[in-house]
Amino acid sequence: MADLKITLVKSTIGAVPKHKKTVEALGLKKTGKTVVLPDNAAIRGMVKQVQHLVKVEEA
Repeated sequence: MADLKITLVKSTIGAVPKHKKTVEALGLKKTGKTVVLPDNAAIRGMVKQVQHLVKVEEA
């Protein structure tokens, strides 16, 4: 499998607490920051939960 490049594009201020924890678990802390994570079912599920806050690209 390839990797996913995940960027936080919207602030978590005002977001549901569960979504805030998911974003933090992905390794994102500040708006505009990017992480590269392996493309697996767990990461895909986390991204789907917060898809309104992040941008995802194939790396």
